Amino acid sequence: MTNRMLKERRSEHYYLRAKREGYRSRSAYKLLHISERFNLIRKGDVVVDLGCAPGGWMQVSRQLVGEQGYVLGVDKRMIEKIEENNIGFIVADITDPETVNLVIEALPRKADILLSDLAPNVSGIWQIDHLRQIDLAKAALSMAKSVLKSNGKFMTKAFQGENLNQFVEELRGQFLDMRIVRPPATRKRSAEVYLLASGFLGG
Repeated sequence: MTNRMLKERRSEHYYLRAKREGYRSRSAYKLLHISERFNLIRKGDVVVDLGCAPGGWMQVSRQLVGEQGYVLGVDKRMIEKIEENNIGFIVADITDPETVNLVIEALPRKADILLSDLAPNVSGIWQIDHLRQIDLAKAALSMAKSVLKSNGKFMTKAFQGENLNQFVEELRGQFLDMRIVRPPATRKRSAEVYLLASGFLGG
């Protein structure tokens, strides 16, 4: 990241707001907005957060599920501990077949919602980055099929591109409802969107 890009990032509204309000990332506001608009996370829910570092979405999820819910974060990188009794964290790679068993063992019951903010290391070659992102979204969906309860919800980041529609159709075959969301906290130049699916037909 260049000095100009870093300065631009630090001066933007949501970055400064996150610092002021104690969230670990500006992306916390993406989840807050989506949850408020679509009633995504509710009191007492069990939430799985894939690609959770540095923990902004875990903070928001814990805030929304309250004392009776549970939040489990999964990432390849260690994160600073969040001091709440009903939060767990696993260091793991979701593309490893063994990770699903670790997640299932760590949950108090099947999850109400699985979130994925996973993103690839960007190469700068758009087609490659788009395909890598779709692969991560598919890995997240595979996890969701194993850990979600019937009628549960799934939300994943995706990059716009030629393979997006095919993945959207795959989601429509697994869930009763599917919509594409672009929250206000998304950077203007970003091609990312979030795919929000509800009413899981498995479980």
